[in-house]
Amino acid sequence: MSDSVLDGKVLITGASGFIGGRLRSELESSGTEVVAIRRPGSPESRAGRSLEADYSDVAALQQIMAAERPDYVLHVAGVTKGTSYSDFQEGNVMPTRNLLTALQREHPGTKRFVLVSSAAAYGPSASSVPQRESNPPRPVEHYGESKLEAERVVQEDAAEVPWTIVRPCAVYGPGDVDHFALFQAAMLGVTVFYGNRDRSMSWIYVDDCVRGILEAAASQNSKGKGYFLSNEQVLTWEDFQNEVSEVVGKRVRALDLPEQLLWAGAFAGEIASRIDKKPRLLNLQKARLGAQQAWTCSSDAARKDFDFEAAVDLPEGIRLTHQWYRDNDWYRSLDPRQLLSNCSLRRLVGRLGRGR
Repeated sequence: MSDSVLDGKVLITGASGFIGGRLRSELESSGTEVVAIRRPGSPESRAGRSLEADYSDVAALQQIMAAERPDYVLHVAGVTKGTSYSDFQEGNVMPTRNLLTALQREHPGTKRFVLVSSAAAYGPSASSVPQRESNPPRPVEHYGESKLEAERVVQEDAAEVPWTIVRPCAVYGPGDVDHFALFQAAMLGVTVFYGNRDRSMSWIYVDDCVRGILEAAASQNSKGKGYFLSNEQVLTWEDFQNEVSEVVGKRVRALDLPEQLLWAGAFAGEIASRIDKKPRLLNLQKARLGAQQAWTCSSDAARKDFDFEAAVDLPEGIRLTHQWYRDNDWYRSLDPRQLLSNCSLRRLVGRLGRGR
């Protein structure tokens, strides 16, 4: 990517995550001053400067805003699993509200507050018509519902703080844990489906997603608006997994599992969570998300308002991602016995419909 489009200091949340980490690296490599907020107990990053704060502590957030006076706040942090809707509110809604409150009290002159939401906030699309910003949002599970609630906090409570919302579709690329399951399976000579061969998805390569976030933050046209980010290639799960198999260069055997296994695993996850109060990636909420026929969205509005255009098509993105996994030794311990526990039946269902 080219030089950063953001002029000034950037405060970022979620910098230790997949998208947030890539975003931070891009900003710092272009010479932008970046400071990250990390949760209490999280190790201090070697990548750059960070400050510890609990998102429930508005006073601590106010101190950070008063001391740092960031030109941009990029709010990427969030949670993708929980045992109840209140868990998602605590992880996705409360931090958004408190960050805005702190900004309003100590530094309302910031250039932009950007909430990185998710396509899940709008829910699944029709099979042949992608989601657009003009459609009414209809999330189908707790993660999407909490992201939509966080969006409404921004829309209703930002007051003088200028804001923008971005909603990435499914994001893949170097460092992604969730889609790695597909690459791992292909390296073992298997590709796994659970009734989802013909279900449609929009994907976006992580560097395109990062560029979209930065361009949205910098644009004057994007103030007070929300945008989907995708690469406009609508593909089925079979298309995506065939491309992975082609890139890894292995002969693969397709394993078709009945969709009922997905629901059985979801019920088991619900029961286990009720017993030990620990969230499971696969539960009834995620099974409902995975059962939808299509999760597609259009970036027409982003293209119109700030010239967003995804630069990396699927074959190139898959190739770059596979190369990163190889270079970073992620394939070192391939174990066929772990295939089903790591395949799309569990981890990838959690990725459906969300950008992070």
